[in-house]
Amino acid sequence: MSPSPTALPSSFRDARSGFVFRAGGKLYRQVNQAARPDYDALMGSGLYEELVAEGLLIEHEEVELPGSSPDAYRILRPSELPLISYPYEWSFSQLKDAALTTIEIQKRALARGMSLRDASSYNMQFQDGRFVLIDTLSFETRKEGRPWIAYRQFCQHFLAPLALMSYRDLRLNQLLRIYIDGVPLDLASSLLPSKARTRIPLQLHIFSHAKAQLRGGDGRPSGSGKSPSISENALIGILDSLRKGVEGLNVGLSRSTWSDYYEEADHYSPETFEDKKKLVESLIDQIAPEQLWDLGANVGLFSRVASGKGIFTVAWELDPQCVERNYRIAKKEGQTKLLPLVLDLSNPSPGIGWANKERQDLIGRGPVDAVMALALIHHLAVGNNVPLPLIAEYLAKLGHHLIIEFVPKDDPKVQGLLSSREDVFDDYSVDGFESAFGEHFTILRQDAMAGTARLLYLMESKTA
Repeated sequence: MSPSPTALPSSFRDARSGFVFRAGGKLYRQVNQAARPDYDALMGSGLYEELVAEGLLIEHEEVELPGSSPDAYRILRPSELPLISYPYEWSFSQLKDAALTTIEIQKRALARGMSLRDASSYNMQFQDGRFVLIDTLSFETRKEGRPWIAYRQFCQHFLAPLALMSYRDLRLNQLLRIYIDGVPLDLASSLLPSKARTRIPLQLHIFSHAKAQLRGGDGRPSGSGKSPSISENALIGILDSLRKGVEGLNVGLSRSTWSDYYEEADHYSPETFEDKKKLVESLIDQIAPEQLWDLGANVGLFSRVASGKGIFTVAWELDPQCVERNYRIAKKEGQTKLLPLVLDLSNPSPGIGWANKERQDLIGRGPVDAVMALALIHHLAVGNNVPLPLIAEYLAKLGHHLIIEFVPKDDPKVQGLLSSREDVFDDYSVDGFESAFGEHFTILRQDAMAGTARLLYLMESKTA
């Protein structure tokens, strides 16, 4: 290990208290001397054990690493997660669950004389099907009378985007791609309808809060006077108000372009659909991946073929309604290996934040063992005008193996795409597909599905 380990790009904001780094392929967190009092309070108060036991905080072990810097008080090795996801990739219910988990953690911290100094949605991640706080250094010893320092952050990272998604449109979570520090409250106030003001928590924590910010304050509820002071009971009251505000926000499951895709499919007979599931299962069994990404997963019917085998499966899907449905089903079923996320593959999650490295792009979080792209290729090549060689090049960087379905031009779904446009896709054929993908993959297997001209391929990347 280097005497001065380099912080991961996502960790530089915690530089005074500590940082996360890798050494020897393993993940570590350094606790600096400056964070010693708060870290000792966390570990000595019983809060750490309580939160870990309840699945609310990432577990860690204290380790010794030779060559640690003089500023290091402790070196922690936290449990590693199979994927880091971001709030602009979450469904409404996922962001809502993350918000409620953050409030629960803060209430438990107050009961043990501590408080969260951060309420960033980026500090919440999925572990075993539920949200867990991954930033151990977010806790500080609470000073008597001090307002909750993370109040504004919670409102911008959770309450404002949830309100916009609930009252306006599910797609407004994409504002979090633009505003990495959370949706500005004045912007949220201007976009929300007037009826949102009738909800007391929203009036207090978004509309009035935004006005206070414009007057030069941070809007934190507090007592009067120049030195803000607030009792513990008052803090608990604010948390209860925030909780009610979050719990009162909901979205219905309306129909969308893709939400009933399989139920209304006229290109599959029941026999063809079952044959496809069996073929997909056999291909997954052949490569036995530990992690699989299902691109264009819809509501996750084929994702569950993988997750049902204990494979950690990310169901990436463009339609937020599908992701919302998928998450609700997974939560109801107690799924621990399936993670539905929002992704537009024609405009995938970019690297954002400082130097475009603070939050990773999609490729930066791979490659994974296997990628599935079922009933997808025609939407990219014909629907979005992406040439087959570019699709092949990109997918080869995402995973070591690829399970992909080729949908021929005479298929009803491709014909539907071509019905309102000129067919300029001369290379969109089995030969053109195999030629383009053969540049980046070794084709291991090709299977025909009964009752359809569609083909399933298993490929191995030459570059991932």
